[in-house]
Amino acid sequence: MDAVTVSPKYQVVIPKKVRNSLNIQPGQKMQVIEYGKNIVLIPVRPIEDALGSLPGIDTDPQREKEDREL
Repeated sequence: MDAVTVSPKYQVVIPKKVRNSLNIQPGQKMQVIEYGKNIVLIPVRPIEDALGSLPGIDTDPQREKEDREL
């Protein structure tokens, strides 16, 4: 586990090993979540990256009969 130091401007540097592993690019947005007493950074990815991530899922959901008749 890598440790980072918070700068006087409250900035941190993501270690190179983690950046490479997660393919984090300069300028990329990160979602910041407080989880208990922890901070979690989640890379924000374009929705197009999720295309094909659920193979075999039915993309034509059937609604209830009452909904179809409206």
